[in-house]
Amino acid sequence: MFNARSALPRSQPICETPRLERIRKLLWLDVMPRLALVVLVLGLCGCAGGPGMFAQSGPVSNPLYVNTVNDELVWERAVEVLHEFHFEIANENRLARTIESHPRVGSGVLEPWHPDAATLGDRIEATTQSIRRTVQLSLQPSEQQSGYLVSVAVYKEKEDLPGIAANSAGAATFQESAPLERDLDPVVGQTAPSGWIPLGRDAALEQAILQRLFATYSR
Repeated sequence: MFNARSALPRSQPICETPRLERIRKLLWLDVMPRLALVVLVLGLCGCAGGPGMFAQSGPVSNPLYVNTVNDELVWERAVEVLHEFHFEIANENRLARTIESHPRVGSGVLEPWHPDAATLGDRIEATTQSIRRTVQLSLQPSEQQSGYLVSVAVYKEKEDLPGIAANSAGAATFQESAPLERDLDPVVGQTAPSGWIPLGRDAALEQAILQRLFATYSR
């Protein structure tokens, strides 16, 4: 019996020529490393989705003038910006009109999602040395205009260890020749508490916070 389907020509699979396949491989090997490098650079610079992406082109004055008489709006948005930079609030003084954060340990090169390090140099420094920063905001009514003056101060400190930071593995082992001691805490931390050396103010982070405040108050 004649089958109409068998008479139709079957579609042949499309086979790529070796030359076309070689071109595709070359494009893949050339484009992907460049794309990965761009993503890495953007992440290290803090531009991949952090608060810095809202920054304006020029520097922002410190203090920043906010043209509004809404006291609650100025205060709440200032707290919101500190949270965006991953700073926890330590003290909110409504009488003195100041906001202070807890000290935050600086983020290193492998932590690009934390925006507390404003420059690549700060991230490299925090990778090799323990750094912490504290943010202080002052929101004072303007005496000349109807609005508020928001000032930002970021204080930077470096850790100073007077003693050994950690004991060796021998402190957690028991020798057979030594008498039995009922010491339930054989592993101890550093021999002395950490000290912190003031390094002045972090102008780069102050400017990043001011730019984010400018964008937030402009909404």
